[in-house]
Amino acid sequence: MRESEEPEVDCGPVGAGRAVPRAPGHADGTGVEGAPPTGGFLAKAALGTAVLSILGSVLGLVRDQSLARLFGAGRDTDAFLVAWTVPEFAATLLIEDGLAFALVPAFSLALARRAQGAPGDPVRALVAGTLPKLALAFAGAGALLIAGAPQFVEVLAPGLRDPGLAVGCTRLTATCVLTFGLAGYCSAALRAHRRFLAPAAIYVAYNTGIITAMFTLGGHWGVRSAAFGVAAGGVLMTAVQLPFLVKQLRHGSRASGAAAGAAAQPLDVTLMATVLLFALCRQSQVLIERFLASHLESGAISYLNYAQKVAQIPMTMSLMLCTVTFPVVARALAEGDTERARLRVERDLAVAAAVVLLGTAVVVACAPQLIRLLFQRGAFTAEDTAATAGVMRVYALGLLGQTMVGALVRSYFSAGRATWYPVGAMVAGIAVTSWIGALTVGRYGVTGIAAANATGITVTAVLLLAGTGPRSVPIHTRRVLAELSRPVRAAVVATVVGTFAAGRPADPLTGLAAGITTVTVVFVLLGWALDAQGFASALRSVGTVTRRLAHAVFH
Repeated sequence: MRESEEPEVDCGPVGAGRAVPRAPGHADGTGVEGAPPTGGFLAKAALGTAVLSILGSVLGLVRDQSLARLFGAGRDTDAFLVAWTVPEFAATLLIEDGLAFALVPAFSLALARRAQGAPGDPVRALVAGTLPKLALAFAGAGALLIAGAPQFVEVLAPGLRDPGLAVGCTRLTATCVLTFGLAGYCSAALRAHRRFLAPAAIYVAYNTGIITAMFTLGGHWGVRSAAFGVAAGGVLMTAVQLPFLVKQLRHGSRASGAAAGAAAQPLDVTLMATVLLFALCRQSQVLIERFLASHLESGAISYLNYAQKVAQIPMTMSLMLCTVTFPVVARALAEGDTERARLRVERDLAVAAAVVLLGTAVVVACAPQLIRLLFQRGAFTAEDTAATAGVMRVYALGLLGQTMVGALVRSYFSAGRATWYPVGAMVAGIAVTSWIGALTVGRYGVTGIAAANATGITVTAVLLLAGTGPRSVPIHTRRVLAELSRPVRAAVVATVVGTFAAGRPADPLTGLAAGITTVTVVFVLLGWALDAQGFASALRSVGTVTRRLAHAVFH
C-alpha cells in the first residue's frame, strides 16, 4: 500500500489506550484536523527546518572556529570542554532526544482527543499537569550541579591540569539545565502542533549568544566568556519559542471550542524514566571519551571535540526529516494507523541512511582539507590539524550507526508507552565503547577512543534494528537491511576514489572541491545504478528543496 493510500480510520488499540478516530475541523494549518499532513506540507516543513538547522550548524562551526582561534587546543580549552559536557548532555536529554520522545507522543494524543471534542481542553490540561513540575525539577537539578561542580569535574576529568577553571565554567554552564529544559518543552509542544520553524531556530539563537560572548568578553574573562555565552544562549533558546507556543495554545483552544477546565494531566513517570535514561546512556559516550582523554597530553579532549563537531554535521542533516516526521508517526499511532507509521519509518530510514553515507564519504575523504580550512589559524597549529583529521576519519565510521539509532529510537517511543529495550541496547553499546576504549587508549590515544565510540554506537544500532516489532513500529527488518546495503557499497567506493582526488592538489580549498565533487558524482552514479530507495527519495527531496529555493529567490 502506497503512502498516498493510507487508511482513513483505524480504531484498534494502540499505546496505553484506544486509538482516536479522525474528525473534521481545522486546528493546525494542515487541512482537516486529524488527517495526515500532505507531502507538500512535509516538504515545506523539512525545507524550513533544513534552512534554519543549516544556519545553526554554520554558526556552530563559527563558534568552534572562534574557540579554536581565540583559545587554541590546550589547557584552557580542555577545561572549558569539560564544562561543555553539561550543555551537551542537557541538549540530548532535554531537547533532541529524551524529553521530546515523551512529550511529542503525549501532545499528539492530547491533540487527537481535542479533535474529538473531549471534555475541557486536553492540550492545556497536559501543560498544566507537566510544565510546573518539570520546570521545578530542571531548576533543582541545575542548582545541585552548581553546588557540586568541583566533584563533577573531579569525577569526569580526574587528570585535568586546571580543575579550578573547569569548575568555574561548569557553574556557568549549569544554568542551561533549566533553560534547555524549557526550550525542549516548547520544541516538543510546537512540533506536535506541526509548527517547526521556531524549534529549528533555537541553535541559531544559542550559537549567536556564545559567539557574541566570546568576542565581547574573551579579552577580560578568557575561556570563561564561552561558558557565559552558553548561559546566555540557553535563555535565547527559550525566548525565541515561548511566544509561538503561547499563541498556539490560545488559538488551538479557541479553534476547538474547548473549555479550559479539564483536570491537569500528568506525564507517564515510567515513560519519562525510560526516555531520559536512554538519552543519558547515549550521551554518556562523551563522558567515557573525556575521562579517557583527560589522562593523555593536553589537547586530546579538544581534538575529539573538534572532530566530532565537524563529523556530526552529516548526521544532523540526515535526521532533519525524522525530526519533522516524528510527530506524524506519533499521531498515526495515536489514531491506530500502524501501517502509515510503518511506511513512514521505513522511508525515513532509507533517506537518512543515504544522506549520512554521502556525508560520511565526504568527511573521510576530505578530513585534512576540512580541518585545515575550518580551524588552522591563530592558536590552532598544523599539528593540531593532522591530529584532529585523523580522529575525525575514525569517528566518522560510526555516523551510520549514530543516524540509525536516532531514527530507530523514535519508532520505539512514538506510541507514548514505556519500553526498556532501547535502554538495554544503549547500555550494551556503552559497554563495548568502554571496553574497547580502555584497551586501545594506551597504544592509539585519541584514535582508539574514536574507534571505540564508532564501534559501540554501531552495536546499539544493530540491536535496535533487531528488536523492532512488538516493542516499536513493526518495520520489515530484512527489507530495510537490503536497502541499506546499497548506499553502503556506493559510499565505500566513493570514499576511496574521493580520498585520492582530494589528496592530489596541494591547495586545501582545491583539494576539498575535488574531493567533494568526486565523492558526490561516484556516490550518485553508483546509488542510481544500484537502485537504492533512500537514494532516489533523497534526490527527489533535494530537487524539491532546490526548486522551492529558486522560486523563493526569483519570484
